[in-house]
Amino acid sequence: MIIIKTEQEIQKMWEAGKLLASVHREIAQMIEPGISTYEIDQFVEEYLERHGATAEQKGYMGYEYATCASINDEICHGFPRKKPLEDGDIVGIDMVVNLDGWLADSAWTYGVGNISEEAQKLLDVTKESLYLGIEQAVIGNRIGDISHAIQSYVEPKGFSVVRNFVGHGIGKDIHEDPQVPHFGRPGRGPRLMEGMVLTIEPMINIGAYGCTIDANGWTARTIDGKLSAQYEHTLAITEKGPIILTDQDSLE
Repeated sequence: MIIIKTEQEIQKMWEAGKLLASVHREIAQMIEPGISTYEIDQFVEEYLERHGATAEQKGYMGYEYATCASINDEICHGFPRKKPLEDGDIVGIDMVVNLDGWLADSAWTYGVGNISEEAQKLLDVTKESLYLGIEQAVIGNRIGDISHAIQSYVEPKGFSVVRNFVGHGIGKDIHEDPQVPHFGRPGRGPRLMEGMVLTIEPMINIGAYGCTIDANGWTARTIDGKLSAQYEHTLAITEKGPIILTDQDSLE
């Protein structure tokens, strides 16, 4: 069942989103060779606590951390670890913020030090695909219009779109209806209505789109060991168009 949010509820989610965006702005200043994703995870948990919020995914289905930290060939759900990041790595930091019972979800992929041209192209294409998907998030369109906009941009660039993980509705729960695939045909799926709040979160690979799951039962990684990137926003469908609730640029 798709849960429609009121203007007041969307405003509460927007407050959670602004806080989440501010965390990502802080992380961007921290990312450099030598820092560990465990240190970043500890920072996030403490930052949220100072601002009256909590990390929603900590404890979710037994997950132990405030963030997911996915390095290089890890697609998503990577565990924070104490091993320092190295020059040339890419790392995706994904988190869900709970502020007064309302949630916001956003992931961002960061280059560590000097990354390769190929890695930079992957990051650029993945981020652009997110915003092309968001452009389709308007009243009257369908979920498939978002999906198609992403896939039809990414694949001609020589990259692949992960099929195993999708975006989703969000509100008081992390995962609500509808699912939002990042591949598919236009004009298919649920119609977008005012008051829907979604995450769009393309995960894009340099190589094949398939994945394997590590022994920890969480971490997904590419089947060929090639790089993967993810960018994600939470957004509301409104009569004025999509409003990005986790927009970092709006903090300036």
